[in-house]
Amino acid sequence: MLYYLFSIFLMLTTYLVLKRIKTRHKQIMGTWFSYMWWGGDPDVVNPVSGLTRREIHAVQKSWAPVNANSFATGSELLRRLFNTYPDTKEYFKMVRKLPEEEYSQNPQFKAHVINLMTSLNLAVNNLNQPEIVAAMMTKLGESHRRRQIKEKNFHELKEVIVKLFIDVLRLDDATLSAWGKTVEFWYKHIFVTLNSPEETR
Repeated sequence: MLYYLFSIFLMLTTYLVLKRIKTRHKQIMGTWFSYMWWGGDPDVVNPVSGLTRREIHAVQKSWAPVNANSFATGSELLRRLFNTYPDTKEYFKMVRKLPEEEYSQNPQFKAHVINLMTSLNLAVNNLNQPEIVAAMMTKLGESHRRRQIKEKNFHELKEVIVKLFIDVLRLDDATLSAWGKTVEFWYKHIFVTLNSPEETR
């Protein structure tokens, strides 16, 4: 009788140990696959961009359908900007006196939309290389300073972008938060040169 009890106890103990080993093995393999997929811990914050790999993935994934029809998206973005903040239209000589329905026929407007969406696309696609994006944004700040663009105009653009994304893409809160952090990262480097005094020659 004791022998049978001991055998049952031994079998039960062996089963529990093996089950624990199997569970631990699954956890280890899951972590390993996660690291392989993300290229590291997906929730570690990059010190340059302030973004995690998971947040970058959310931004890039949500950007793909926007960029699929980039001219239409860019045109709608600027149209909303002009309607929400009419004074911003003064910075765009090519459409300053044009009615809204004629924007898309203007070659200079088309060129500006293409430049805008190309810059945004480069900034989104290179978020895994934040130093490069920071350098791009610094140059963008310089070029917009020469055109007398103000910091408030960028904040107005951000509001319009967020509203557009909410209306069109129906983004979840986590993705919207990731976009907010992304734009903050961009603006941080834009404003360094946008708000710097003109170089004396």
